[in-house]
Amino acid sequence: MTVLPYLDTSRSPAERTNDLLSRMSLEEKVGQLSQRLYGFHCYTHEDNQITLTPHFCQEAERYGSIGSIYGVYRADPWSGKDHDNGLTGTSAIRTRNEMQRFLLDHSRLKLPAFFATECPHGHQALHGYLLPVNLASAATFNPKLVKQGFTICGQQMHDMGVHLAYCSVLDMLRDPRWGRCEETFGEDPFLASRMAEAVVQAITLQRVGVVAKHFCAQGETTGGINGSAANIGMRELQEIHLPPAKAAVRAGVVSMMATYNEIDGIPMTGNSRLINGILRRDMGFTGFVMSDALAIGTLDQITGDPVSSAIMALKSGVDMTLLDDAFGCLTDAVRKGQIEESLIDNAVKRVLHAKFTSGLFDHPFIKENIHWMNYTYEKYPESEIIAEESMTLLKNEGALLPLHAASLTSIGLVGHHLDNLYSQCGDYTPCLTAEEGVTFLQGLEDYLHQHAPQCHIHACPLPDLFSTSESIYPAVLQRLETCGTVILLLGGSSDRFGSTINANGSVNSNEAPHMDCGEGVDTGTLELPGCQLELLQKLKSQGKRIITILVGGRPYAMNDIVQHSDAILYCFYPGPMGGKVLPRLLFGDASPSGRLPVSLPLHVGQLPVYYNHKHSYTPMKHYDLPHTPAFPFGFGLTYTSFSFTLLDAPTGTKPQLSLRINNTGTHPAHAIPQLYLLRKTGIATARMQLCAFSKSFFQPGEEKNIILSITPESFEQCDEDGHLHFVSGSFQWFLKDMGKTWFEGSFTISEGE
Repeated sequence: MTVLPYLDTSRSPAERTNDLLSRMSLEEKVGQLSQRLYGFHCYTHEDNQITLTPHFCQEAERYGSIGSIYGVYRADPWSGKDHDNGLTGTSAIRTRNEMQRFLLDHSRLKLPAFFATECPHGHQALHGYLLPVNLASAATFNPKLVKQGFTICGQQMHDMGVHLAYCSVLDMLRDPRWGRCEETFGEDPFLASRMAEAVVQAITLQRVGVVAKHFCAQGETTGGINGSAANIGMRELQEIHLPPAKAAVRAGVVSMMATYNEIDGIPMTGNSRLINGILRRDMGFTGFVMSDALAIGTLDQITGDPVSSAIMALKSGVDMTLLDDAFGCLTDAVRKGQIEESLIDNAVKRVLHAKFTSGLFDHPFIKENIHWMNYTYEKYPESEIIAEESMTLLKNEGALLPLHAASLTSIGLVGHHLDNLYSQCGDYTPCLTAEEGVTFLQGLEDYLHQHAPQCHIHACPLPDLFSTSESIYPAVLQRLETCGTVILLLGGSSDRFGSTINANGSVNSNEAPHMDCGEGVDTGTLELPGCQLELLQKLKSQGKRIITILVGGRPYAMNDIVQHSDAILYCFYPGPMGGKVLPRLLFGDASPSGRLPVSLPLHVGQLPVYYNHKHSYTPMKHYDLPHTPAFPFGFGLTYTSFSFTLLDAPTGTKPQLSLRINNTGTHPAHAIPQLYLLRKTGIATARMQLCAFSKSFFQPGEEKNIILSITPESFEQCDEDGHLHFVSGSFQWFLKDMGKTWFEGSFTISEGE
């Protein structure tokens, strides 16, 4: 029997794509550009029976298959799926296979669909393997470790038949008022690029394609508001926001997600200069571009009607929609002569090529098994290790930490986060059982019972995080009366339970009683919710030693927190194993090794406080506020001391720094030397820009030689036309760690070097 060319596995993906495209009807082509279905609404699960919904069946028959299905495995407040009605065990994969089988049975050309899922910090499914949020991963300054963590996520998704993983790896944190800070790798493009590269490589190696989001500059914001305009020029785009995208492309990303915001009046879904020009032409991206959820509809405000919006998006380089029918009008638009079918063909080619490359046509089904449920934190400790390396020590007055368990007779444990698993896991967290994590209270009590049985624990888990009533505090203060030391957990929450969710998956911030962070939950103050500051002040006024554990997904205004705390450990949502990790750091079984991936302000009025501002002005120069942030990017303390010895300074002909590091203290710990550059090349550039870093573990008395090499990209600069190229000139360098500038110097690079 003759095999059709597009079904012939011996042919290249390009050959198979071209042959299949030549056989497709216009409706079938448009169907491949559709990702309209909410996957969690495509089935019902009752009495252990899975039924495909009419909504799903009608959509499949409408187009003769579809391009991609979003969120079949998603289980959270938005999807309405949980352990009672969601997908778990063999039913998860069986449902996935039944959906694919229905598509193939109702497709003239047997066109399979991609299955796409969210993976911002792990697979957003029941029993999904979860990591700390990206902001915590960035605080590790350990891309190799982060790659190992996302490798586990990729393995699990592959076992579940997922083809596309939506990963938040492109956004830069430029305004901490923005609710999606937790999804970023911080404020520095070099660190974010190394992390983006690690994530894309990790998941891609597990044969799951990465959809990198969001392209681009979503984190710039106006006033910290999600989806708002990015009021920046091409230099800011090229030097701050686009480096992670370049890194993702180099690492083999399959798709990019165009986001909501506009830049200089042009929304991203209609920005041909950035998508067709910079992303495809300059960066060499060959994959397909999809819109963010319902984003093409936002073009209506500038085009006037949905048809014009769809045409604008397609011409600008968007190949696939998400959760809307924006491209459904394209068949009529072609027949009416409003757009050429060749433009649709170009988009379909990119989608089909990705499908053939992934092996989807050859292996549309997977075996029904429960192997995907075996990715436990006991078997795969990467999530726990990332959590440990992410926690960042900011203050340690009088060497209060580490605590000495053997001499501890009583201790107070207080906070809204104390016994709430979701408060340590961040947004985009699936439904969890109590057995799928360790709360801070569980971890601290277990540790103290084992290592300090003589210690009397005064635990005070607090209710409503947003309550402004102080009526509960007298009882708390009375319970803690005999405690000289109090571990106080402060911060916020991205717990979606109880919130109203918008059609695009963002939270309705007017009805978010349990959240102060997350998608759609932006703030104007950076203050801690409720009466937490008042509780901190009252406890400190009683003369207690306060160890503040800050838990959250964004920077908070630090002024009062710093004043009333003896020690501060910042924990960007550390994930389900955060409660197991925290005691090890507090009692010295491990030394904190996190470094801040974002600067922390004293007050919201200081914004912006990011460290890499232009050297053409002095930031934070207000007469009524300090001129520096509470803690800058890259800051973090540890329990030991180090000595740094400069061996070789960087030069124009040899752009690398060599140094010897010695642990001169008594605790094992990590050192993270960070090399920064200031370019003096004729235009205003960042006053300081990270260009190299290293993380190494040292036993007491151990010393190692470290080399920090400056990448060629660190010498690039954006010209007046918006293009990057090498620029010669004078460069000043700084070597920093643990809040100290160890060495600095300068060198010059001439053309040709």
